[in-house]
Amino acid sequence: CCCWFRVAAEMFGLLFFVLMAHTAYGDVSYSFPEEMKSGSVIGNIAKDLGLDVNRLSSRKARIDAEGNRKRYCDINLNTGELTVAEKIDREGLCGKKALCVIKQDLVLESPLELHRFILNTEDINDNSPQFTENVVKFEIQESADKGSRYLLDEAHDADIGLNSVQTYTLQNNEHFILNVLTRENGRKYGELVLNKELDREKQKEVTLILTAVDGGTPPRSGTVAIHITVLDANDNAPIFTHNCSTHNSEIITIIQNDYNTILLYYIIIYIIIYFI
Repeated sequence: CCCWFRVAAEMFGLLFFVLMAHTAYGDVSYSFPEEMKSGSVIGNIAKDLGLDVNRLSSRKARIDAEGNRKRYCDINLNTGELTVAEKIDREGLCGKKALCVIKQDLVLESPLELHRFILNTEDINDNSPQFTENVVKFEIQESADKGSRYLLDEAHDADIGLNSVQTYTLQNNEHFILNVLTRENGRKYGELVLNKELDREKQKEVTLILTAVDGGTPPRSGTVAIHITVLDANDNAPIFTHNCSTHNSEIITIIQNDYNTILLYYIIIYIIIYFI
């Protein structure tokens, strides 16, 4: 019974120690930008935890990633510094999350110690705004009223915060201006606003360049072409003269000045011949 009790007590003590070791959560945290080169120094964890640098090697200090978690940093046993194991792509790791937190453990032996620390990976402006299409097409009647609005697709940026899309600019032109709006989630998008009426007889097509710009330093941008086809409206009346001669002969002179459709021209000819 005594042996059993002694073994049980030792197991309980070991379990208690391990549990206590695992409660050392978030002792220290470090923030650093993504895409740092392998070997770059993040911070000195030995100094921050008050550990003896000279004993790191003998105590087999190491970075542990529990389960399937990846090891994102190493410890230099000579200096106690944490270094980047390999470049971290924040967008690939955390997507559009506001915070990109990585939890890692520092393990030491003799005696066993476990210190959990947090790596906060900060976003850098390493992505440019992109549109889903290279060309956006519109068909607009030339009779469209001034002030008519046409919704534009928003650009997408893998970065977050100020490094995401902040505004749009439109190529200077005669007919359209750009109105930039903000959605409830803070994302920006634009509208084309007709500022001067179109005239198909003068210009059948309009091509503009829309640019999305982020707020990084330096800023990055992406562009899309806007191709507008001006559709015809029946806004020109035909002009003709009708001269009649005597007896059996009749001379019809038509001066055609209708650019809208050839069909209308033939209808008018038919009416003149049939009814006059």
